[in-house]
Amino acid sequence: MTGADRAMEGEAARGNGCSLLENPALFINRELSWLEFNRRVLQEAEDPTQPLLERVKFLAIFSNNLDEFFMIRVSGLKRQLSQGVREPPPDGMSPREQLVAIHRVLEPMLARLSLLWEQELVPALAEAGIRISRIGDLGGEEKGAAREYFRREIYPVLTPLAFDTSHPFPFISNLSLNLAVTLRHPGSGKEHFARVKVPTRLFPRLVRVPLAGEPGRAGAGTLVFLEDLITANLDLLFPGYHVENAFSFRVTRDADLEIEEDEASDLLTAVEESVEQRRVGAPVRVEMAPGMPASTCAMIGKKLGVAPDMFYAVRTPLGMAELMEILDLDCPDLKDIPFIPAIPAGLCEGDQIFSRIRTKDVLLFHPYESFSPVTSFLHHAARDPAVLAIKITLYRVGKDSPVVDALLEARENRKAVAVLVELKARFDEENNIGWARALERAGVHVVYGLPGLKVHAKICMVVRREHDGIRTYVHMGTGNYNAQSSRVYTDHGFFTADPMTAADAADLFNALTGCAEQKTYRKLLVAPQGLREGILSRIEREIARHREHGDGCIIFKMNALVDRECILALYRASREGVSIQLQVRGICGLRPGIPGTSEQITVSSLVGRFLEHTRLYYFRNGGDEEVLAGSADLMPRNLDRRIEVLFPIEDPALRSWLTTMILPVHLADNVKNRVLLANGTYVRAERTPGHRLCNAQEWCIANRGSWRVARGDGTKQG
Repeated sequence: MTGADRAMEGEAARGNGCSLLENPALFINRELSWLEFNRRVLQEAEDPTQPLLERVKFLAIFSNNLDEFFMIRVSGLKRQLSQGVREPPPDGMSPREQLVAIHRVLEPMLARLSLLWEQELVPALAEAGIRISRIGDLGGEEKGAAREYFRREIYPVLTPLAFDTSHPFPFISNLSLNLAVTLRHPGSGKEHFARVKVPTRLFPRLVRVPLAGEPGRAGAGTLVFLEDLITANLDLLFPGYHVENAFSFRVTRDADLEIEEDEASDLLTAVEESVEQRRVGAPVRVEMAPGMPASTCAMIGKKLGVAPDMFYAVRTPLGMAELMEILDLDCPDLKDIPFIPAIPAGLCEGDQIFSRIRTKDVLLFHPYESFSPVTSFLHHAARDPAVLAIKITLYRVGKDSPVVDALLEARENRKAVAVLVELKARFDEENNIGWARALERAGVHVVYGLPGLKVHAKICMVVRREHDGIRTYVHMGTGNYNAQSSRVYTDHGFFTADPMTAADAADLFNALTGCAEQKTYRKLLVAPQGLREGILSRIEREIARHREHGDGCIIFKMNALVDRECILALYRASREGVSIQLQVRGICGLRPGIPGTSEQITVSSLVGRFLEHTRLYYFRNGGDEEVLAGSADLMPRNLDRRIEVLFPIEDPALRSWLTTMILPVHLADNVKNRVLLANGTYVRAERTPGHRLCNAQEWCIANRGSWRVARGDGTKQG
């Protein structure tokens, strides 16, 4: 019996009373829901209508996602198992049950991955002129060239490590690719073992082999995996020994940092030390090439202290996330057609930026519209003599950041600059530590975050002296101040000079940088103080309206829906008849379509060319429509353990643009949308006979010009 069946049966038995709160079958397990999201990513790699290298990209994203899932989520379940669970998840599954279920779901998914790579992508790449070959399949001249490259470039940096009674088992760092080599001495016949670390950080994972004949078109050629090249030349590393076999393996370790903030005198140093611990965390997964002898597996398992059920035999090359480098090949016809993001008029021309924002709120939609107005806003603020101060939160800014460059320039020009750098942004800690130190050296006021909370809000304020007094300009967004990710994440960025919003921003920054305890705001919803309560009260308002007039409507677009209280509130609204449309890209713990509980709720997930990252919360409110945008998903971590901000879109034209164009086209997508069923699985959105195909992301690329009229602004191509 599925969870949906149990939910329906339980509700039928209990009736419509408060027992709804006690039925764990009404919730989908978050880990299994995440695996379903990654399945949708894999489906994009399987889609033959995608450009070929884009299919490889999705395969790499699937693999990278899975690495992070094991490093964070599976490691967390294993810690719960060993330490005891404090509180079960809403679905009631124990850590052991979740680990068993993960393994059960993942095995066939990995089998699909192998078939996709071996039987579809590799042959298709070869047909396109990109031949991914085994060393043994190369011609004589190519083999010679490959061996010479190995001898000249790779051999000097390799360090083979034997392990026996006199050589301890070498440390295997997180996500490193390794070869387990079995050797035999021809004289004594004694068996020996060695480990060779594959230097993937020093060399391309796919090594180009010079062709004996014509080079073919640009970007094409013969490629071999680095580990295959090393394996084929192990005789040079172990002279005097016979190499019996070599199998690749890879260890995934617990990478969820635990920072004892109360005991740390310096948060920067504490995070720095914790990042170093990531490479030595407890193992949670061992991937191995198929055919690795049981004795070798047992030896590795014993040395690492991992159980047999933590081993995964993987037919594809290990560490497929590194296939992302294949997108660097010069094969434009095998990739998505590029486009030039639009730039709204008046947002990149010096003083016009401030006058444009002062006249009317501005709402951008990245990547269809350029991120350059945000960087121009900051760079102009840095140079403008009228600007007195800049304050900003930084979560993930990337390695080469024009945003940080603007802040450094502002400090050189003697502006007051305050920056909250969130050091605990997972997997970006090292970047953020570097930026924090660079900003401090320049004299910027740097704050590292708040004890026990992550600052995930995306907000910036610029204070300017104008002819009629001091005015504050505010930018807020659903995504990070990161120019690189703005090209592949869909996000909204919002500029306003509204005095009440500016006052809220000032209060928030005072709370972040000082000792203020701000609990209420004029227009913003801020977690953890009042964001959940703000969403819940609006759901209850919609329920009350629907009881009286029958026109209740809620539309949420977000990345994740897990919070139990929010899910229960949506169930209550559905029971009252409120129409609820949810578009949740990733994890969704709510089961739609359960009679008497969630039959008024539909859930879709859009996975396409760009990573859907916007968060929009719409309430019809009897015709006085309300739209909130911001940084928060409906998850306990966002609502309880982070500083998050939702902001209202009050300009009628901007709000209408979102509610009549942007939200409807994303909900109507019947190309990339999948629909969640009550049993926790997803199916392709139905294509009604006679209806045209609707790809929301392609529609946004094609229709950017029409947004100018809808929003009441001017737009030009950048």
